[in-house]
Amino acid sequence: MMEDERLSRHFFLIAGKMANAASGMAVEDECKFRFLELKAKRIYRYIVFKIDGQQVVVEKLGGAGDSYDDFMASLPADECRYAVYDFDFTTDENCQKSKIFFIAWSPDSSKVRMKMVYASSKDRFKRELDGIQVELQATDPSEMSLDIVKARAI
Repeated sequence: MMEDERLSRHFFLIAGKMANAASGMAVEDECKFRFLELKAKRIYRYIVFKIDGQQVVVEKLGGAGDSYDDFMASLPADECRYAVYDFDFTTDENCQKSKIFFIAWSPDSSKVRMKMVYASSKDRFKRELDGIQVELQATDPSEMSLDIVKARAI
């Protein structure tokens, strides 16, 4: 049984490397690991990712007690980023719920080349994060205000 597990893990790692090579953009294992922690253990409120060279890496982890304003403040005004946000809300029926948002942040003031790289890598990266429930794209903070997030969650 141990040999089977070792072979399965080896196959998974090779398959992942082949997929990364095909897209031209690697996804650091820490990105997937931290996302699983956010989703399953809820120890982070949000994660901000950036493209560093030819790979997507974790830039910032927001603690479970961090607010949406803390999250917004963590996004640079003139550079693109990907982010996931674990949004808690109460329905009209008074039920506590949570949805995981994927946010593609591409401010108008960022460089055109950067916007192109982030746009062309977004779908590939998002596929690595199994459990995204809502996608949001924003070029300005007003496009991802708390009111908009609430409306998209319901």
